[in-house]
Amino acid sequence: MGGLKVRKAGNLLAAAAVAAWPGAATAQAQPTLEQDAVAFGTLGTAQSIDLSPDGTKVVYVGPGPGSVQLAYVADLTTGTSKPVLRTTEAGDNLSSCAFVSNSRLICQYDANIPQEGTIVPFTRTVTLNVDGTGLQPLGSRNGSQFDGAVIDWLPGDDDNVLMARGNGVEKVNTRTLKSSRVDSAPGFVMTDGMGNVRVTGIAQTVTDGQFTTGRYKFEYRKPDSRDWKELTPGYVDRDDFWPLAIDAQTDSLYASKKVDGRSVLVNIKLDGSLAEQQIAANPKVDIDEVLTVGEARRVIGYTYAEEKRNLVYTDPEYKALASSLSKALPNLPLVGFVAANDDSNKLLLFASSDRDPGHYYLFDTAKKTLSQVFPERPSLDGRKLADVRPITYKAADGTEIPAYLTLPPGKSVKGLPSVVMPHGGPSSRDEWGFDWIAQFLAERGYAVIQPNYRGSAGYGDAWLNENGFKGWRTSIGDVNDAARYLASSGIADPNRIAIVGWSYGGYAALQSAETEPSLYKAIVAVAPVTDLQLLKEESRYFSNMKEVQREIGSGPQVIEGSPVNGAERIAAPVLLAHGDLDINVDVQHSDKMQAALKRAGKDVDYLRVKGLDHQLADSSVRATLLLKIGQLLERTIGH
Repeated sequence: MGGLKVRKAGNLLAAAAVAAWPGAATAQAQPTLEQDAVAFGTLGTAQSIDLSPDGTKVVYVGPGPGSVQLAYVADLTTGTSKPVLRTTEAGDNLSSCAFVSNSRLICQYDANIPQEGTIVPFTRTVTLNVDGTGLQPLGSRNGSQFDGAVIDWLPGDDDNVLMARGNGVEKVNTRTLKSSRVDSAPGFVMTDGMGNVRVTGIAQTVTDGQFTTGRYKFEYRKPDSRDWKELTPGYVDRDDFWPLAIDAQTDSLYASKKVDGRSVLVNIKLDGSLAEQQIAANPKVDIDEVLTVGEARRVIGYTYAEEKRNLVYTDPEYKALASSLSKALPNLPLVGFVAANDDSNKLLLFASSDRDPGHYYLFDTAKKTLSQVFPERPSLDGRKLADVRPITYKAADGTEIPAYLTLPPGKSVKGLPSVVMPHGGPSSRDEWGFDWIAQFLAERGYAVIQPNYRGSAGYGDAWLNENGFKGWRTSIGDVNDAARYLASSGIADPNRIAIVGWSYGGYAALQSAETEPSLYKAIVAVAPVTDLQLLKEESRYFSNMKEVQREIGSGPQVIEGSPVNGAERIAAPVLLAHGDLDINVDVQHSDKMQAALKRAGKDVDYLRVKGLDHQLADSSVRATLLLKIGQLLERTIGH
């Protein structure tokens, strides 16, 4: 594609960028804790974003005041932006908006609603004009928990989409709302991006169909056939095989498949032969996703994460483009294609790094120009953020544990107050890139280590070690060994180490401090699991109860592995934070932990937030959380 010319003009949406970030802090030479808390706690600009078919507009979902979320439609030619949709109820989440045509949108709401002693998730799908008029419900109207989802945007059709609704697939007109059943395929459904249902997955159930097992039976159709044929030999575990994308041009399925305990990428012909070809494998980590572009979801590559995320383009055109972009944006090595217009001559992309939260750009393939649309976190403009270094350290048994080390910029790397920050999941992992909490801590002068302990996902079955609940002793041991590494390497003052975690990371913070009370001088647990038996009991309301019970297991480890049962062993002050509409981890976990700590006479502070879920997606709440974290750390390990 040749070289790129980087346009020197400012944001295409400068006015919109300012409107979307209320409360952003102005960069200071020496910001106060309060200013840092606001700057780093302010939510990013775009939770989701899409490009119009003609390439002249974007729609993006961003934060409004408090927990309100707004959908904006922005004109890239005039630089103007207008809010067209908003949330109105506490707990509502406007999760996405996308173009059906140049004049029509589809948006989806999520909501967690208290019902009979538990929190139940709901989704609702709506359609509206790009000017905010003509709002109508698009999902099924039978009062079901999930009212439907778009599974095919039908390229070239300005009015209709395919939706999975109820127990089938329907073609729905977004203007008239008329619908017609096109398929009765139940369960998981995948199309080829051109309106043809080609793959289905039926979940295995037990106890008269009440509970799922995590296993699926997949079937497929040949071109121009209505008959279903076997894709997998009976039911398979979803971790062992999962469809990722269908490429209509090659009439083949891209799927993740477990080979020798690690996920590889395979291509399977859907012409009746089921001819299979391994596309990619890595001896260290799983191949995790395919890269697609456009409404038809054409496959252009795949991705995996070693020390840093690698995007491998199998499409020659996009491979050349990615190479050119890496030269045009040398300081933003994480570049991904987000959306394309109808003829792919306008591409929306996002580029970021460890020290840069990222920017959205519009690339014009005809003019070969690259223009910034807006930055993701303008509240951090002008700040020198910290480098993130991939490292390894030795666990007690000699195993090399991969981790990321973030050091405060401009500080001597010796005897620093430090923070261990285990990730959530547990079946997840940290990656190289921007992390708002780690960068806040580094800005305040703390060294931060983020360990990918055994129990983390992405490194194969052996590393997963079942999971971080059943194998909690190994996972927690690796987390504590991260603290010992900081001390033995001289990076940390051994008497000035704290631990901070969210979700399973909060569980790990509490359980680590209980197993080794003298190691940490402060503990922060946000939305933590604290009682494994409670976690099992909560699942009885949901169809995945058997899966949750299997993941957590039974026996003494359930009691011994629950922080709420060891509160008396904690020696350091504790900060808890939790939203009362959290469906990932019920707020009862923090309620019980606070009560247990108080009974044991421990120092505990609790930020219990009304009307928010697991993410605490409210800029003011996040700023308050960071302020409390900063105050606790200053009191216990200095600054």
